[in-house]
Amino acid sequence: MDQFLAVRAFTAVVETGSFVKAANALELPRNTVTKLVQALEAHLRVKLLNRTTRRVSTTNDGTAYYERMARLIDEWQEADLALGSAQSNPRGKLRVDMGATIATVLVIPALPEFQRRYPDLQIDIGVSDRPVDLLGDRVDCVVRSGVITDPSLIARQIGDMPFVTTATPGYLRKHGVPKHPSDLENDHLLIRYFFAGTGRKLPIELVRGNERINVNGRHFVGINDTNAMLAAGLAGLGVMHSPAFIAEQHIASGLLVPLLRDWKADSVPLSIVYAPNRHLSTRVRVFVDWMVELIRERGLGR
Repeated sequence: MDQFLAVRAFTAVVETGSFVKAANALELPRNTVTKLVQALEAHLRVKLLNRTTRRVSTTNDGTAYYERMARLIDEWQEADLALGSAQSNPRGKLRVDMGATIATVLVIPALPEFQRRYPDLQIDIGVSDRPVDLLGDRVDCVVRSGVITDPSLIARQIGDMPFVTTATPGYLRKHGVPKHPSDLENDHLLIRYFFAGTGRKLPIELVRGNERINVNGRHFVGINDTNAMLAAGLAGLGVMHSPAFIAEQHIASGLLVPLLRDWKADSVPLSIVYAPNRHLSTRVRVFVDWMVELIRERGLGR
């Protein structure tokens, strides 16, 4: 048995969910893939896959084995590709995770340029604000806003996100224009952001000179996603305090009006996070460098 080929066959079956698709991906006959997986199970003396006529799934042992072998195959492929043209023309899969707004407003619209530069890369973007297990979920890097508090991770700060307070013209005609942050506390509805895991709502913190005010206020709607917050703001459901980059085009078009311009909010750091003691592959390096360039072009870079 070619054990390495057998492991590749097994991981391909897991990733595609099918012996036929795995065989196509590996350019091998289906019977060969089947025999390789059977030989691997015999060698290990464990059952790795549950097979039915309709689907293939991993056993508990198969899941654990896949997680370890998939990482080893990634490292082998990266070492293989690190020679020759791979430095200038990286290839293979790149798995990143980022928040929904960063993905939809910043990264995805700019991806055609990344594709033009690195056509042989395949990028899988996980869109979430949840904490990610970089090793367990096989994520190469994470783009996150906010302070990174996990000491077990390496975070490279690539920019800062300023915030802006806005509302629609229709909302302001109905409720008036706030002149001071204290007006938001008493006379207006806010669109509040809350954290999905805890339900905690952050106050709006505004600064002018030596004066710092925290606003909690009343709200009709609380939302745990910034894209949904923008939709609520554009619907006139309240005063929105959001990253400036998601509101700027709507301010330019007149759909949103900036408020309290002489008051500022502290910027939030924007970072790329990856696991320590893990080889930073060419794929990850070119993505990080491209992200730094993108953030600078948007005026958010350090």
